[in-house]
Order: sequence, then structure tokens, then C-alpha cells
Amino acid sequence: MPRYNIRSLSSAETPPWREQLAGRIATFSTAALPPESVTLEMIQCRLLDSFAVALAAINRGPVASARAMALAHLRSGGAPLFGLPNSITVDCEWAGFANSVAVRELDFNDTFLAADFAHPSDCIAPLLAVAQQTEQTGTSLAQAIAVSYEIHIALVKAIDLHSYKKDHVAHLAPAIAAGLGALLKLPAEIIFQAVNQAVHLSFSTRQSRKGQISSWKAFAPAQAGKTAIEAVDRAMRGEGAPSPIYEGEDSVIPWMLAGKEAKYAITLPGPGEAAKNILESFPKAHSAEYQAQAIIDLAFEVRSKVDICRISKAVLYTSDHTHFVIGTGANDPQKMDPKASRETLDHSIMYILAVALEDGSWHHIDSYTAERASRPSTIDLWQKIETAADPEWDRRYHAEDPAMRAYGGRLELKMTDGATLVFEKSIADAHPNGTKPWKLEDYSRKFTSLAGHLLTQPEIDRFLTAIHNLSGLDGRGVTALNPEVTKQAIMPDSPTGLGLFDFNKGN
Repeated sequence: MPRYNIRSLSSAETPPWREQLAGRIATFSTAALPPESVTLEMIQCRLLDSFAVALAAINRGPVASARAMALAHLRSGGAPLFGLPNSITVDCEWAGFANSVAVRELDFNDTFLAADFAHPSDCIAPLLAVAQQTEQTGTSLAQAIAVSYEIHIALVKAIDLHSYKKDHVAHLAPAIAAGLGALLKLPAEIIFQAVNQAVHLSFSTRQSRKGQISSWKAFAPAQAGKTAIEAVDRAMRGEGAPSPIYEGEDSVIPWMLAGKEAKYAITLPGPGEAAKNILESFPKAHSAEYQAQAIIDLAFEVRSKVDICRISKAVLYTSDHTHFVIGTGANDPQKMDPKASRETLDHSIMYILAVALEDGSWHHIDSYTAERASRPSTIDLWQKIETAADPEWDRRYHAEDPAMRAYGGRLELKMTDGATLVFEKSIADAHPNGTKPWKLEDYSRKFTSLAGHLLTQPEIDRFLTAIHNLSGLDGRGVTALNPEVTKQAIMPDSPTGLGLFDFNKGN
């Protein structure tokens, strides 16, 4: 695959648009090959996964709020909202926004980790919404998803955002813009302008994932998708955008990243090469930050071998990312607080390890309740856990060879009798390299487990048939790619309160 080297440039050095990174992205988006069969199956898996976790979150506050915002923008012939009747449609930017919040709310969708972090399936809701409003085929939707994943993961492999305290959605927005360009078969120059605009508007700080984490964690990718849709709309109307957006002397590399002397290398498929990065992404079997997945599986194994009441101290040796983001290296007292938000607890490996050791199971709701977090035995164990950065685990985390990457750690338990017990796990069981790598049937099971109680059996059958026949769907089939929950499944949205869009409605 071609490898493109980029650096900060003066205005006098500005290259032709096709030689800028945004231009490389745009050119790839117009020339990408159709997904191969194995890639198409993974796209089907990711669609199932996205709907599963979105419907599981359908009655949570942030999802209800986003849905209420979207319903203030009704549009005939627009896009449906996940779970609602397909006859109710809103503007695609708002459908993509609300549906994206639902996908992200439980921290239960897919992940990719390298130089930076990513939840690549955050692209699906906005791409699907635009596909539904414009009546694109299932084949076109699959192509758009493959393109978005390819670009998103390529950027995550190459460009570290978190070290400069930038949130990872800065890589998501350009990937969605490019995916939309592929979906709509736009000229490369229009995609180039849309990518520039999306990057320009999507940089924000990592405070959204620091300290007392709020519901913005779910809204951040939704806002990136909405930004990308609007950027494409502007570019289609002939409007331009700041450029070079990455290389410009007052732009991303010199001021958002490592500075004017920094250099980056991004790899994208060349002519005749298929997009395959989606195959390197990995699912979540547990509703928690991905770097906790292998540790939860490890806890399930350890608890049958150890009397956890006799643990005096536990140290998890792991990668820098894990230690500094969800471990004690973050120096966030909120990660040790039983009264912390759900969003904070699912980013505390100390809390997660304590609960997994005690319960031997994990649940997207029950494992995070206030009652569960405040259990005295849990608090006692929780306070005994700390993390430490380990160079070997960090090396394995960043290995270039996907087969060698490891996202787990080594757990050392000091017991009250003076013994030290050591356990380790490198990869989550569901990971492509794990002991039980997930296949299409596992995603189908996740869907029915999380969402089945909200749907009638005929509706489950209809939706699963549509997913399995993705490449055969016409525009109407894609528009109906939305499982409608039963009427009693959605609680009233009134607890979200009134917002700006509710004014002048007689309230």
C-alpha cells in the first residue's frame, strides 16, 4: 500500500490539493474497490452490533434527549430514528446524530487501538441516515462503511491525538465525510473540501473523557457525524474549506499535534487494493472501555482460583494507554469514587476489575447501578487495586503486526498470607485473535440478547434477513433498515426536560 509522508508546510510550499493528505483521502474514496466477501460479512456484523447496543440504550436519558432533538426536525422522506416506526423520518443530519448517540451511549460498540483510540462503527449511524434519505442501495452503503473504516483506522494508526490532549473524534469526522463522498459518488475535489471542513471543525479536547465523565462521551461522535454531513452539504454546493488542513502552517500538525517539526506517515490502499482495515477492528463482549475487555475475561478466570477476600493488594501491569486513560495513572479520584457517573465507572479499570472478580459476570446495566458501586465489599477491593505502566505490554500494544498486538495485562495479587499470585491475559476472548473470536452468529446473538425483548419475533426475523441480504437491498430496503420496537418499549421522553427546540409548542 502507498505510504504518504506529511509534515507542516509554509504557505509558499503548499502542494496541489491531490498531494495533500485530505486530497489523498478524497482520491482513495472515489477509487476504492467494492468490499470483498469477508469484508462485507464484517460490515454486516458491525451493523448488527450497532443496532444491538443502540436499542439496548433506547430508554437512557442521553438517547431520549438526542431523539427529542431530532424529532423537532421532521422531514418527509428523511431518515428514521432507531427503534421508531419507519414512517417517522427526520433530516438525515439529525437522524445520524440521534442514532449515533444511541450507538455510543453504553460504550458497547467496536474499537480499534493503535497510536490513538477509535470506535470506528461510530461512522455507521450518519452514513446510514444519509443512505436512507437519498435511497442508496445496500451495496453503496457497504462501500461507504468500508471506506470510512479504512480511513479512520489508517489515521488512528498514524496520528496520536491523545498525547496532545485532543479527543479521538478528530479522526472520525474526516472518515465519515469521505465515506459520505463514496456513498454519493461525489467527485474527489468535493470530497477534498468536505474532509478539510470536517477536520477543521472536529478538534476538541480530551476533557470529555477526563475526571467526572459526562454524557458528552456519547454525544461527541454524534456531533462529529453531524459536522461531516454538513461539511459534505456545503462542499456539494461549491463552497471551499481551510487547506491544507493537516499540513498548513497554522493548521493541525503545527498547532494541534506535535509541532512544526513533526512528521507523520499514513498508509492507504492504492489502485487495485481492497479496503480491509475493518477486519482489524474488534468487538466488545462487555459494556466497558475496550482496554478492560481482556481484564474482565481474566477476572472471570481468576475468581475460581483465588479467595478474593484474602487479597491485600492488586497491581495490573499494562500498557501506557491503559494505565493513563482508565487506570490509576490518570490521577482521577473520580475513578475510585462509588458516587461517580456511569460514564466514569466504565473508564475505571479498578472498579471494573473489582466487580468482575466479585460477580463473575458483566451486565451493561446491573454492573453500574449506584447500589452495585456502593457495595462495601466492592469498595474495599476496589481501593486495593492500582495499575502500572509496563514497557513490554506497551510494546505489544503498539505492535505493527495485528497478530502480535495485545491489549491486556499481568495481574499480580498480593495475598494476606504473604503469597503473590500472578495471572495474565493478552487478548479478550472475543477478539479476532482471542480464544473465542466472534463470528456473524455471535453478533446475531448479541442483537437478540440486547434488543430481542423490545421487538416482536416477526420484526426480528425481518431485520436479520435484511442484514444478511445487505448487498441485495435496493433504496427502499435500506430505508427500512431499522428494527421497529413495540409501542410499549419506549418510555416517555418527558424526563429529559424541555430544550430550545421545544419552544413555541404550547408548553
